[in-house]
Amino acid sequence: MLPKLTARQQQIVDLIEHSIRTSGFPPTRAEIAQALGFKSVNAAEDHLQALARKGVIELSPGTSRGIRLKSTPEQLGFPSEGFAQLTLPLALPLIGRVAAGSPILAAEHVEAQYSVDPALFSARPDYLLKVRGMSMRDAGIVDGDLLAVQRRAEARNGQIIVARLGDEVTVKRYRKRGHTIELLPENPDFDTIEVDSRSDEFSVEGLAVGLLRVGMH
Repeated sequence: MLPKLTARQQQIVDLIEHSIRTSGFPPTRAEIAQALGFKSVNAAEDHLQALARKGVIELSPGTSRGIRLKSTPEQLGFPSEGFAQLTLPLALPLIGRVAAGSPILAAEHVEAQYSVDPALFSARPDYLLKVRGMSMRDAGIVDGDLLAVQRRAEARNGQIIVARLGDEVTVKRYRKRGHTIELLPENPDFDTIEVDSRSDEFSVEGLAVGLLRVGMH
């Protein structure tokens, strides 16, 4: 039986689900507070704790976006009888360092294979990318994390992407204005990267659809 939620709690669940579907990641406490008109992030935290006690979400301490929905098949919009097929483990290659000029999924980049539950992610990923550096720290993505990536060649503003810049592969938030693409860090210690969308030096490699951390590094 599903737990009974207050109207406010349902608003928060809907907001979390919308954020995951549109950007691949749950909102921060500050974003929840702003969206719902709370005067402080503490109010958002109190509601999240209540949802966690009801078993609707899981909270990961120490990360600003450490919120995971514990949805039933019906809540996700899938018929329960077909859900077993949808949740068969995925075998995903783990990509380490990417050599200059070669495709991300080239065999020489694959460090391992992981069997993972697809229900962990907002969309079906194609591979896991080992995160290097702390430029996305405030999005809850830190050095050593395994970012689940769906292969895409295009992105919408606000999405977290894997981008290729010349010989480098980077994870950033995407924003396009005219012909200018801004690759935005989620850490004030790092600068925004600006590139011309018409340049051969830039391409979108994929969209972030989730994150793995516990016990994997």
